[in-house]
Amino acid sequence: MDLIQQQALKSLELYHQVNQVSANYPVTQLKSQLHHLSLLIDFEKCLTAEFNSGNPKLVEIRNQIQEQIQPSVNRVLKKSSTFSQLSAIQLVYAKLNFANSLSQIPVQQLRSLAIEYGQSALQTAKSTSNQRIKSYSLGTLGKLQPEKSEAYFVKALSLAQSIQAEDIAYQWQQQLGNLYNKQGRVKEALTMYKSAIDNLAQIRDSMLSSNVDIQFFFQEEVEPVYRDYMKLLLKDSNPDLKEVIQTNERLQTAQLENFLKCGKLDLISLNEIPNLNLAYGIINIIDLDDTIEVILQAQDRSLYHYSVEANLVKENVNALFWSLQEQKLATIDVEQIILPSQALYEKLIAPIASYLPASGTLIFILDKSFQSIPMGILYDGKNYLLEHYSIAATLGSRIRSPKPLSKKRFTALIAALSKPSPSLLDRNAPKGIRSLPKAFEEVKDVQSQTQSSLTLLDEKFTSLRLEQEINKNNFPIVHISTHGQFSSDPLKTVLLAYDQVINIREFDKLLKGKVQTDADAIELLVLSACQTAKGNKSSALGMAGVAAQAGARTTIATLWLVDADSTALLMEEFYKGLKNGIPKAEALRLAQLTLMKNLKYAHHYYWSPFLLVGSWL
Repeated sequence: MDLIQQQALKSLELYHQVNQVSANYPVTQLKSQLHHLSLLIDFEKCLTAEFNSGNPKLVEIRNQIQEQIQPSVNRVLKKSSTFSQLSAIQLVYAKLNFANSLSQIPVQQLRSLAIEYGQSALQTAKSTSNQRIKSYSLGTLGKLQPEKSEAYFVKALSLAQSIQAEDIAYQWQQQLGNLYNKQGRVKEALTMYKSAIDNLAQIRDSMLSSNVDIQFFFQEEVEPVYRDYMKLLLKDSNPDLKEVIQTNERLQTAQLENFLKCGKLDLISLNEIPNLNLAYGIINIIDLDDTIEVILQAQDRSLYHYSVEANLVKENVNALFWSLQEQKLATIDVEQIILPSQALYEKLIAPIASYLPASGTLIFILDKSFQSIPMGILYDGKNYLLEHYSIAATLGSRIRSPKPLSKKRFTALIAALSKPSPSLLDRNAPKGIRSLPKAFEEVKDVQSQTQSSLTLLDEKFTSLRLEQEINKNNFPIVHISTHGQFSSDPLKTVLLAYDQVINIREFDKLLKGKVQTDADAIELLVLSACQTAKGNKSSALGMAGVAAQAGARTTIATLWLVDADSTALLMEEFYKGLKNGIPKAEALRLAQLTLMKNLKYAHHYYWSPFLLVGSWL
């Protein structure tokens, strides 16, 4: 939120400066004023949402922004004659922009004025042959005039479809879906939501792959389409659970693609994987605001569904999340972790426990804040989930085609920082970090467990050298022991080389050549000594992003910075298991149990933060 706040305030100041210096250029000044007003309103909504979610620190700045909105409206109205100096197309978009802004201010007079500007824009649009601006004008009026909205949206959608403008067609399909849903016209609503999601898939594939700078205001504009569709599907007395799972899969994959600003990821659905010979269960945990939906796909592919009120779950998710984010986690009372862990087990796992195998692998597809909770920590009153099952997480139930790690492919590239480096001082480096002197011991342990390893230690571990070695050699295993941070902000999702911080966008460039020429190059990526950004419940998105960018079948990383000695022991046990042919997720589980059974490392701090993303084989 701090970064959004800084960027918004900076942008507002820039618009203010443009407004000051453009007095002799009325068209430029008008455009600046319109964008300034729109940004003020969006920023105020964002601040209000954060305030309502329990962040009282923002009340003062929110009040300051609210006080600026009416004066900003008055400045545009004072210059309203300038609209006539715009070309027809510019005039339509400018008036619709102003109408949208006015409609979001809770003043009846301004809402009426918004309709006037919307109708004026439509009249101008009709005088042109531009079907796009006609559609956009009709759709905007549909949002401004609820009593006439269906007719407006239907016409707007027809025009958008006539010119294959999927980027605006999905908006009217979404609006019609919402309208039909309120009217109880379920079948029509489902059709509209499904069509909107299909259109979004087309837009994302083409636009994100051709221009990585294009961004969607994903959380507000796109996510609701998927979630509203799933909510409506689940209202049926006999819901189509396969369609719910597929929609959730598409949402999670779209979130990741949006985060990475990439084209379509090379992932396959779990249901497309042949010959899964291990006992397993796939557990979808979906947050639909008022309810948390749990859908289990058992080994025989039968589906079981359980719904629980969100308020019975989220309180415990938050309690567990903040406990695990404690700076002195190693010293907190274990009851502070066990109580919410047991409550979550009872609400999420117990209702489906009878359908689970006695052992094997549980594959979790987690939504929102659940992504930053290590699911193996859930407690049934006697045992942790990890004591019965190996645990894997996937990218919206889609992964790279899984394959066991062959004993013949046990060569590794090992990179580590064991002493102070220039990158520690980088402004994008995680705050308060220090060097990792015991990383040298971890390097020796990994070397002893792998074959033909190449090690880049300290000064040799530069971003350029890492890129060169990964791209010229075939390393099935890449083990990196360095500070890193996972965040929902791509620029804050970083790994530290000796010379500089590597953010996830640069990580993509670093690995791109290898991934494109040999998609199977990295079987296992281990990121030791990493952590999630403090207070960021969506940090695990950064972890999934790194996994996807690396092109790795399996990625193992930590949710917080763990003790060096216990990590070295865990890694030693993990690689021993792999050498003995144990699947990756099971090898990690056994290594974690080794720590759990060691009195010195029995606290959750030591054994629970390790997450496996991707293939568990």
